[in-house]
Amino acid sequence: MRKVCYVSGTRADYGLMASTLHAIHVHPRLELSVVVTGMHLIEQFGSTVNEIVSAGLTVAAQVHVDMDPPSGATMARNIGRMLDGFVDAFESIRPDVVLLLGDRGEMLAGALAAIHLNIPVVHIHGGERSGTVDEPVRHAISKLSHYHFTATEQAAERLVRMGELAEHVLVTGAPGLDGLESLASIPRARLAADAGLHSEVPIALFVYHPVLQEAASAGQDTEQLLDALCAQGMQIVALMPNSDAGSDAVRAALARRSGDAGIFLATHFPRERFVSWMACADLIIGNSSSGIIEAGSFGTPVINIGSRQGPRERNANVRDVPELEATAVIEAVQEALSHGRFPKQNVYAMNGTAARIAGLLDTLNFDKSVLAKTNAY
Repeated sequence: MRKVCYVSGTRADYGLMASTLHAIHVHPRLELSVVVTGMHLIEQFGSTVNEIVSAGLTVAAQVHVDMDPPSGATMARNIGRMLDGFVDAFESIRPDVVLLLGDRGEMLAGALAAIHLNIPVVHIHGGERSGTVDEPVRHAISKLSHYHFTATEQAAERLVRMGELAEHVLVTGAPGLDGLESLASIPRARLAADAGLHSEVPIALFVYHPVLQEAASAGQDTEQLLDALCAQGMQIVALMPNSDAGSDAVRAALARRSGDAGIFLATHFPRERFVSWMACADLIIGNSSSGIIEAGSFGTPVINIGSRQGPRERNANVRDVPELEATAVIEAVQEALSHGRFPKQNVYAMNGTAARIAGLLDTLNFDKSVLAKTNAY
């Protein structure tokens, strides 16, 4: 049995990887364990480790960190704390490969721990361009990794230009899209009723996270977005933000609207409910990667605000508002409502991503020669 260890720190990365982790878990020649850290272990963010346990996956270690205060300094210190905890976890689990996704600090810590223990690293969603601190962290993880499972051909080509061995860069598609349309099974009328909203009135799904370099304005920016949506008569389903610098201000701005008619706030949605909202909302607004990567599969109009997603590959359903200004946001909302849904097309999609990743983890070479990594040029 080949032992695969996945690191998970947020509801977001686990939701994207759930179908792939299940495929690994049931594979006859793979043994999956999960090391859990970050927001998963904090009640304020929904104690979402329970979703992993409920799915029947093995949580082999929990690495606790302190999220307060939510600042750049806390984020940086937590990388060190996670690194220490991951070394202990990997020494105990002794995995044959460590699997990581995306661009967050916990994934960087996981990569650093693994390479110093001579454990091969597989990175998913490398080679993409995003924005702010996320892009350099993503590329740092790629340079620490031995194999790359990319979502698109363009991302694969970028990794090769960065010096990664072409034969170690494999296009698998985005794992979060596997079975996405069938997962969106809760009808709009039921979702609206559960949230105390009217299904016949336009609804915006609001997912807005703070940007490290712009943390000081995060609360004010949230207020402006909410004001613009309310000015257009929109009902709002808002998810609380992640734990990054500036999140307290975003959280406070949302909490101040908690009693307003037509606004529903949620700390966390189970994957099925979140995906169902993506499928049936009239528009999605904010700066989440779910709007860039996943929403195209439903044709839901997306208004992407600010710099967080940078020059990432877009689907046709995404409209960018680079600078947060009320008039521009209102125009984008009006255009989205007027246009309605887009064709269901997604540049990140490939059929059978979960099975493809599980198969590669079973068959790829992970012997010591893989660890002797140098730039290919």
